[in-house]
Amino acid sequence: MPDTEKVSFNLSVVDLGQVDLLVELGFYSSRTDFLVAAVRNQLQSHSTTVRQTVERQSMVLGAAVIGREELERRVETGRPLDIRVVGVLKLEDDVTPELARAAIHAVSVFGKFRARPEVLAAFEVQKPTK
Repeated sequence: MPDTEKVSFNLSVVDLGQVDLLVELGFYSSRTDFLVAAVRNQLQSHSTTVRQTVERQSMVLGAAVIGREELERRVETGRPLDIRVVGVLKLEDDVTPELARAAIHAVSVFGKFRARPEVLAAFEVQKPTK
């Protein structure tokens, strides 16, 4: 799984000019370097909120990978999953849409949900619009 996603957005020409000036002055190696640093600084400033929310809502922070065996155990025990992830949820290729529907009660992903297209369709996952 790639560990990055491409994001694009618009900046005012004045803001972009300031970024370019900081790059030219050597504070950052590129526009991308500046923007990544800015995002990380904002995430750091909100890290307590994110951590507390993840703990309070029993979420996985990072990556969750779930395969057929775990889902079959959930069906056998009658304890369907409520999956809440901040990061990446990956349902392995051995998971069928029928098994996923039987074993998973609810899915909430703040980030990326990866699975075979027919499994994603079982959850009516929409691709985000740009």
